Amino acid sequence: MGYYWPTMVKDCIHYERICQACQFHANLIHQPPEPLHPTVASWPFDAWGLDVVGPFTKSSRGHLYILAAIDYFSKWTETVPLKEVKKENVADFICTHIIYRHRLPRYIITDNGKPFCNSLIDNKTLCNLLKKVVAKSKRDWHERIGEALWAYRTIVRTPTQTTPYALVYRVEAVLSLELQIPSLRIAIQEGLIEEENAQIRREELEALDEKRLEAQQRLECYLARLSRVFNTKVCLCSFQVDDLVLAVRRPIITTHQMGNKFLPKWDGPYVVKKPTKW
Repeated sequence: MGYYWPTMVKDCIHYERICQACQFHANLIHQPPEPLHPTVASWPFDAWGLDVVGPFTKSSRGHLYILAAIDYFSKWTETVPLKEVKKENVADFICTHIIYRHRLPRYIITDNGKPFCNSLIDNKTLCNLLKKVVAKSKRDWHERIGEALWAYRTIVRTPTQTTPYALVYRVEAVLSLELQIPSLRIAIQEGLIEEENAQIRREELEALDEKRLEAQQRLECYLARLSRVFNTKVCLCSFQVDDLVLAVRRPIITTHQMGNKFLPKWDGPYVVKKPTKW
């Protein structure tokens, strides 16, 4: 437009920031308020995340939910379909699918919601796998969980750069395709005598700890990168006594609700009476 003065950009930003109408109608803030501090599991089956996925379309046997547990180290997953989520079902699942099948873990992590539903293991990968194998009626998903779990356990996980199956059993799972069209390892194995096969298996098990240590290093590097990216979006704000602040209007009017679209998104100003951090 042909206008210029040395502090033009700075002055425009300042004017916008103190504009009352701009503040009352500003977009809602979605930046995370705190830095990410990920926890790295030290060994397989040491720490599990436990959560409920669902409700889904009621299956032909009346199931509505999936109770799922994921090992934080290997990403190995155990699941069971449930008609209802009760403490007895959860306790039985922990004993049967975690303790008796693997070992007694040091930690089982959930939140305190009802019934600890959150995004901890809102297992999108597992749900996406189920979507691809269920029938059109969507009522046979409880019968397809095993098939979906098999696929999940044999998919390379990004944090460890290996499959959960390999971290648990040292070798990659033998896929049905390898029996129809023999792979190199299948062809070699068929030519071995029983003693040679047993010796190879012993060597694979002896190398399992080394493979897990490599996976742990990859996991730590992955979580470090994840934290760096996440923390670039963190918006730390601190308020002092007598500061003026705005608060989000409740309830929040969304685009799906019929209401006055010209209502401000923020209320206030309010005076801070006690120092806090947001």
